[in-house]
Amino acid sequence: MNAPLPDVPEVRVVGLPQLTQGFDLVERLDLAMHLKVHGPLEPMNGERLAQLADDISLRGRGGAGFPFGRKLRSVAKSAIRRGVRPVVVINGSEGEPACRKDTVMLNRSPHLILDGALLAAEALGARTLIVAVTRNSTEISIRAALAERGLSDRRGQSLRARVVRTPERMVSGEASAVIRAASGGPALPPGRRERAAESGVGGAPTLLSNAETFAQLAVAARIGARRYGHTGLDTEPGTVLLTLSGAVARPMVVEVPSGVPLRYVLQLAGAPPLPQGVLTGGYHGNWIDSMAVHNAVVSRESMAAVGGSLGAGAILPIGPETCPLGEALRVANWLAAETAGQCGPCRLGLPAAAGGLSDVLNGGGPAALEALREVTQAVKGRGACKHPDGSARFFASTLSAFTDDLAAHVLDGGCGRPTTGVLPLPSPGYQDAEESIPSGERLAVDWTLCQGHGLCADIVPELIRLGPDGFPALADASVPMHLRGRAQRAVRRCPALALRVEQAPQERPAALPALPAVNRKALGSGRG
Repeated sequence: MNAPLPDVPEVRVVGLPQLTQGFDLVERLDLAMHLKVHGPLEPMNGERLAQLADDISLRGRGGAGFPFGRKLRSVAKSAIRRGVRPVVVINGSEGEPACRKDTVMLNRSPHLILDGALLAAEALGARTLIVAVTRNSTEISIRAALAERGLSDRRGQSLRARVVRTPERMVSGEASAVIRAASGGPALPPGRRERAAESGVGGAPTLLSNAETFAQLAVAARIGARRYGHTGLDTEPGTVLLTLSGAVARPMVVEVPSGVPLRYVLQLAGAPPLPQGVLTGGYHGNWIDSMAVHNAVVSRESMAAVGGSLGAGAILPIGPETCPLGEALRVANWLAAETAGQCGPCRLGLPAAAGGLSDVLNGGGPAALEALREVTQAVKGRGACKHPDGSARFFASTLSAFTDDLAAHVLDGGCGRPTTGVLPLPSPGYQDAEESIPSGERLAVDWTLCQGHGLCADIVPELIRLGPDGFPALADASVPMHLRGRAQRAVRRCPALALRVEQAPQERPAALPALPAVNRKALGSGRG
């Protein structure tokens, strides 16, 4: 079986690099090297920046594909109407096992992402920048990048910047879950759909976009819309970052101009010449067959025309030696386990669909197939977030793409092929095994004040448990960075004012590289 993808797989480029420029020189572009490679960046006013986004047809690169210019204008109008400073959020949460493009950019070129976000913050008059990440390596890299620019969350700064750690889960990367986490809550969708442009972090108008989107904006702002449009298709100019895994010789992240044949990209990664199927857009995406692969080019429009999806840029071929329904069942079980548990379609429907697919594979016959189709249809359009819809899309695509295999399992008891497990999934216990970055702080209780209300244990159960007597028992360890916000919230919510956060003895703050103190260079030109 395939091992989980590393945080930073091999990176390749087709044509001239834009986002990955400088990757051939160093493993990570610090601020000095970033400015040598990309040069300084001048600020833009809001309308000019929105027009630039329109001119290059910039859409969100996290999967939803919403036009960036419209989003920027919407946030600006809401902020002006309400008289409230907006917030800018970089969504670097990448909880899908098949996606690594944003992780690669955050680890190797964090300043290009920060350039785009700071450009938007300056244009909007935002005073808060938040970066949401899922992994230790990305947190270390982005904290180092903020330090290199002299940015922090200290009061008195014209722009306060902070990092929010979200769990490595599918639902935690959804926009509403990121906003909820940035507001001090759990990294889960809130169960109701709200427009971030109207009410996002702390109720303020919020510009939230994917990490690659901000990097694309920074590239276009430097070279201009005309030069940016010289690369790729006229309708979808520029380059695209793709993560290739599954049945490939070399899992990789590749930067390609839009319009490059999909078969060439698969060949670059060492995929089978005639794949049995290719999952496009990741685990919320669609399967396409070899004929569709031959006809498709890398673009949203072309992929959709052949029944595929560009989505978050994950491309996963499977070879003829594995059972495609068995591969889909592994993913289905993972999708069911990733439920937020907040609505029936997610909490009940996805496990039922995964169980239905298992019944089909294990000889349930036509009745099992019909039951699976019914439950998949029932899940669609009824969830509190996008996870049920995306998962239902994956189920429906699986049933329509592999009709011969489906018939073999339903009518003949199986296709005769084993499930080799080529689609990447996390290792068992991956979340427990992940070592969190310590903050250098710890929780402490003033026992002369504590009255055993227990609210603290509800807010941060990872660090506080209630003992047999109903009073809190604290973890004898530093508060991890990704739990720091909730620990501080527990302190504020303590009715007896008995809980506090203090410096942990003989511990240093987060494990970041030693960096000199520098003045803020928000846009690489000394102006924020």
